[in-house]
Amino acid sequence: MILGLAALMTATAFLSGIFGMAGGLILIGVLLALMPLPAAMALHAITQMASNGWRALLWRRHIIWRQLWAYGAGCLIALVIWSVVFFVPDKPLALLCLGATPFLARALPSNWRPDPTRIADGLLYGLMCMSLMLLTGVTGPLLDTFFLGAKASDRRGIVATKATAQVLAHGLKLAYFGGLAAGVDGIDPALVAVAVAASIIGTTLARRVLEALTDTQFRLWAQRLIYTIASWYLAQGVWLLAVR
Repeated sequence: MILGLAALMTATAFLSGIFGMAGGLILIGVLLALMPLPAAMALHAITQMASNGWRALLWRRHIIWRQLWAYGAGCLIALVIWSVVFFVPDKPLALLCLGATPFLARALPSNWRPDPTRIADGLLYGLMCMSLMLLTGVTGPLLDTFFLGAKASDRRGIVATKATAQVLAHGLKLAYFGGLAAGVDGIDPALVAVAVAASIIGTTLARRVLEALTDTQFRLWAQRLIYTIASWYLAQGVWLLAVR
């Protein structure tokens, strides 16, 4: 299992290293199928912090810090609110929320679409994305839609800035689920070490591919990934509601 997960983690980190998305969404689904929820959530947070942290380090010169302050503030506001509420939705509702948000963002008039350079948008999306992170374990395509809204940013800036935002979000998720930290005790230490190593290797291998892509190719394939994954979530959510 460790070898299989190592291959999966390397592949998902490679995918996220190119587009800054999708890998974590695939990984959490597999981990939840193989492990108890506390261990899966804890291991997912560790791998995502390693993967995104290494990605942010590799592209640190391209991080657009002004896009992160308002977003980070929104994340902290969400953490305070949900620490009081502690509402956990059922799986169909969580999947429907993850799947619907990118399409809702796309349906907005052009002057209402997210722009990470606007303070109000940063606060709102930080609040929404962190809420999704605490409710479902992942932010889903919503965060990708937010950072792709910066038309002036190139592919390196988008990947680097989003990676930095994800380090913060997954760190807050691990802190929020204080009891889930105990889930680490149920994980083989070798698996934790392999997970971190695989995340770093996959992210490093993706660097050349990202360099080879043009900004047009990056945005085109990133958008296709977002809507493909979102459609899959919607289909799963509808199916689970139908078979209840």
